[in-house]
Amino acid sequence: LSLSLCPFLYLSCLLSRTASPSLSPVSLPLCPARLLSRPASPSVPPLSLYISLPPVSLYLSPSLPSVPPHRSFHLLNSYSLLPRSTRILLLFLNRRRYLIVRVLSIVSYFFSFPTAQTAMASGMLRSFLLVVLVFGLFDYSAAILPLEYVEIKKGDFSVKCTNWGATILSVVLPDAQGNLADVVLGFDTTKTIAQYVNSTTYFGALVGRVANRVDDSTFTLKGRRYRLFPNDGKNSLHGGHRGYSKVMWNVEEKDLDGPHPYVKFHYHSFDGEQGFPGDLHVQVTYKIIGDYMLSVTMHAEPVDKATPVNLAQHTYWNLGGHDSGTILNNTVQIFASHITPVDKNLIPTGEITPVTGTPFDFRRPSTVGSRIEEAGGYDINYVLHSPTDKYGVRKAAVVKDSRSGRVLELWTNQLGVQFYTSNMLNDTVGKGGYVYGQHAALCLETQGFPDSVNHPNFPSQIVNPGETYHHYMLFKFSVHK
Repeated sequence: LSLSLCPFLYLSCLLSRTASPSLSPVSLPLCPARLLSRPASPSVPPLSLYISLPPVSLYLSPSLPSVPPHRSFHLLNSYSLLPRSTRILLLFLNRRRYLIVRVLSIVSYFFSFPTAQTAMASGMLRSFLLVVLVFGLFDYSAAILPLEYVEIKKGDFSVKCTNWGATILSVVLPDAQGNLADVVLGFDTTKTIAQYVNSTTYFGALVGRVANRVDDSTFTLKGRRYRLFPNDGKNSLHGGHRGYSKVMWNVEEKDLDGPHPYVKFHYHSFDGEQGFPGDLHVQVTYKIIGDYMLSVTMHAEPVDKATPVNLAQHTYWNLGGHDSGTILNNTVQIFASHITPVDKNLIPTGEITPVTGTPFDFRRPSTVGSRIEEAGGYDINYVLHSPTDKYGVRKAAVVKDSRSGRVLELWTNQLGVQFYTSNMLNDTVGKGGYVYGQHAALCLETQGFPDSVNHPNFPSQIVNPGETYHHYMLFKFSVHK
């Protein structure tokens, strides 16, 4: 179906006037394609369909670093939705067309400049897409991707998410007086998902293939030097410009009516995507496992090559409600006696240092704002030291909001947790038009140690074919009266 419809959808794109220089090249909704969307349920907005033009930057070998990925003209990848036999065949064909890919990548690089984008908004856009049409008739990325919203709910506790970036959109739960509030930051999705597509905040997203930063966007594995696509200065952040937070996932399973409602997302990350080696199957499951308890389970399995894997869930929490101001008065306890310090570019130095006598010491409950200026804002990986249970899960952190009485406990099987206090938020317009400023929320991102691919003394994040990466998080919510 994907291949048979792609000529129609490409021609629809050629005839569409929806493109403009103000649109990010990563998102171009095609109005004609909406005719193919299935009816929406009364509880969710109508689905929008997105077409994937050949993401030429994703085919590029690390030997061609002169074409920055953030300047490539591409939309959404849908490789994971095709049958395995079709993927193998088309991957074979694509490898034989590598020279064509290189040529198109250079063309797309030209079209990334502002003057060229202005021309694209007129007649040159259709001319360029005609070339892409010829190239894309047999390209696996020409599948249709439905945008979906899924809400899992138990009583007055609900979690809403979407398959764009496997993103958590909202978490609603009561306070000590029984008043409900959404306690995660995000954007309105009643009309469009565009703000999530174009934002660099990573609100609620699943990030990877390697979360956090990779120094100089390079690492060596089995004697080979890999160059990733930089998106944070010279460094790679959260998997690159089109990491897992910027792709459409497949809704693989869901059960909304059972005793433990859940949704499972799947994404097939292909060899060379953002510079990483090997095909990788990735799954994330959001599940309500009890009263006010949300589990997040991440799995990843390499297909043919060893690869680094370090996934993270990047939800921004404000237990007072997403529109309640800052989290500076929240009380935080982190069960860690050491951190992995960073340089001025937030790259780990390779050291593991104690928190004793520093503003990073949260072994005892402390308010976030008490020493935040001394710390320069928090954006640091903590080395967890609490004991694990028989399942290898340990308590990582506790957050309390005195105004609402809400309490969050975080448990994980990972060795580290990134504590981030929204230092880089700057007047971001969010849900309901509320403006999120600095320190409007905090993130607790369980993870392996950042940049471990370049620090042999850090625990390895390399996963080999036949092995499975397993990452577990448990959020326990309660109220303190």
